Amino acid sequence: MTSSPTVAPSRSSQVTQQPYPNYKVIVLNDDFNTFEHVSSCLMKYIPGMNSDLAWKLTNQVHFEGQATVWVGPQEQAELYHTQLSREGLTMAPLEKA
Repeated sequence: MTSSPTVAPSRSSQVTQQPYPNYKVIVLNDDFNTFEHVSSCLMKYIPGMNSDLAWKLTNQVHFEGQATVWVGPQEQAELYHTQLSREGLTMAPLEKA
């Protein structure tokens, strides 16, 4: 009895690269943090944050209920989220961008 050779399917040579997702750091409005405190925390912990942008985001938190203050890799997002939380800011859970 003769058997025919087994032919393995050819493998695709294409490699698909999927980037790591970015995460959003979102500050929520509350009734106990002052504008000054929120703004100074943003300038202290968020890289590249200047006074004008910090005040704009603080106003967005107050008038719209929340603001995305930073978007980027998960590890950095977790750090900024933790730092802002420790300062007493009300934070939304991290979410993928």
